[in-house]
Amino acid sequence: MHKCGIFAQTLRQLHLIHMYARVENSKKQFVMCKEWSNFADTKKKEMTENPKHIQIADYNYPLPDERIAKFPLSQRDHSKLLVYNKGVVSEDTFTALPSYLPAGALMVFNNTKVIQARLHFHKETGALIEVFCLEPAAPTDYALMFQQKGACSWFSLVGNLKKWKEGALHRSICMPCGNTLVLSVLRGENMGTSFKMDFTWQWQESNCTAELPTWAEVLDAVGELPIPPYLNRETQESDKKTYQTVYSKIKGSVAAPTAGLHFTENVLADLDKHGIDREELTLHVGAGTFKPVKSKEIEGHEMHTEHIAVHRRTIEKLIAHGGWAIAVGTTSVRTLESLYYMGVIANQDPDATEEELHVPQWMPYEGTTDNGQQTTDKLTNLDALQALLMYMDRHNLEVLHSSTQIIIAPGYNYHIVKMMVTNFHQPQSTLLLLVSAFVNGDWRTIYDYALAHDFRFLSYGDSSLLIP
Repeated sequence: MHKCGIFAQTLRQLHLIHMYARVENSKKQFVMCKEWSNFADTKKKEMTENPKHIQIADYNYPLPDERIAKFPLSQRDHSKLLVYNKGVVSEDTFTALPSYLPAGALMVFNNTKVIQARLHFHKETGALIEVFCLEPAAPTDYALMFQQKGACSWFSLVGNLKKWKEGALHRSICMPCGNTLVLSVLRGENMGTSFKMDFTWQWQESNCTAELPTWAEVLDAVGELPIPPYLNRETQESDKKTYQTVYSKIKGSVAAPTAGLHFTENVLADLDKHGIDREELTLHVGAGTFKPVKSKEIEGHEMHTEHIAVHRRTIEKLIAHGGWAIAVGTTSVRTLESLYYMGVIANQDPDATEEELHVPQWMPYEGTTDNGQQTTDKLTNLDALQALLMYMDRHNLEVLHSSTQIIIAPGYNYHIVKMMVTNFHQPQSTLLLLVSAFVNGDWRTIYDYALAHDFRFLSYGDSSLLIP
């Protein structure tokens, strides 16, 4: 089987959803599908029901395959920008984004970098085995992981697993220094949805005195950049640049924070000229971001854990800006909103460990009444951020490392994010739920317009600025 197809088959099972028949669209006239005629009733229902009982089928829309952007535009900031401003929809080019933002606002970016996480090995029989590195197992710290020399472990998916019964797999790599490195992998414990994989590497020549490369250097030499399987193509050399944001810095993601792909150095400079303050945080995006909601109600969907790193200066800037921010992408949204609940935890238990600041999936909805009102959000956004800052002072932390499983769905009360830049997401996905919660259930207005006006969808597609 072609190497691209081996893992694509595995990951498609995680995230491919039913596509519907092509919709006849017009650039000049907005045409609603008949099945969407009950939008007003649905919107009212969203705002009053218990979030756990939301029916994912209510968040479906027809997405023809030809509307999915398979490649980015040659100039990333020339993509289309849909502007949703308090219910009114218009469109522009992404280069115009700064002109829509209020001077003095704080814009927050996710500076994670996609790693070349796909590794291919051949058995002696010729069978091709693919190992997709998802999350560090030993050491668990991302920064330490990429500095390892000689050995490390990752939780990974395995493509063509049935062909790999036992034993280690090996691969020879010609490194930039001219020496040959032997990379070996041994399959460890079955973790349910992944395997613990133990990697070792050493020089092929026993008398080689060169220093062993770091794990980061090994991945750069032999790994393949993962791109979404719905693109239905192999990773190309150009993806190494186009599937990274221009401000990516911290290695760790296996999928890009795609709202950031539209930004260029020119757009960033224009933000500065418009008086927009910029700050960065880190959330490493896992393959679980593509996981479809298979349960009828979202209560049956388990969110994947995401690891975040936030500097003290970022929290100080948030406080200086009144606790409000413009989020670039849903990963920044989840991080910023998780900071509120980490502040709640820190306020209740100042001696909690960083791991104990983890935000459980349903924490925002604990104490939710029958009419959808949340009773646990007792701190203001500034109070929560101040509590988190005091926690960092107490524990002498310059960078907060923790994790979140937060699910943001209709009925959620946003605490920090006031404007959002985001791409167009898959039907029946948790990302679409997040958008719906942000625009008070009016997501169909946005997606109807995008479908009717030739917007490109998903990772390499166009973007939107949402102002509820």
